[in-house]
Amino acid sequence: MGVVVKPLITEKSNMLAEKLNQYAFIVDLNATKPEIIKDVEEMYGVEVTGISTMVYRGKRKFRFTKSGAQNGKKSNFKKAVISIKEDQEIDFFESV
Repeated sequence: MGVVVKPLITEKSNMLAEKLNQYAFIVDLNATKPEIIKDVEEMYGVEVTGISTMVYRGKRKFRFTKSGAQNGKKSNFKKAVISIKEDQEIDFFESV
């Protein structure tokens, strides 16, 4: 398995793809920028021109249920936003 876990498909990431030719991915927490670039280029056959990464801390969750109060935590995750060449694009829905 590569360092890219899954593409991040949201309204904001779709807007970035249309306007700025940037795509967002959820990646492994220990992945480095060169590893992410290599993996994306191999998976999608595009040339990456830039990359930004962000690490998000998992949020605490608390809710009341019939059996009492329940608390937990969402997982930490790392997001990578990559820029690709102007004449290229990534279609996440081509195999659906």
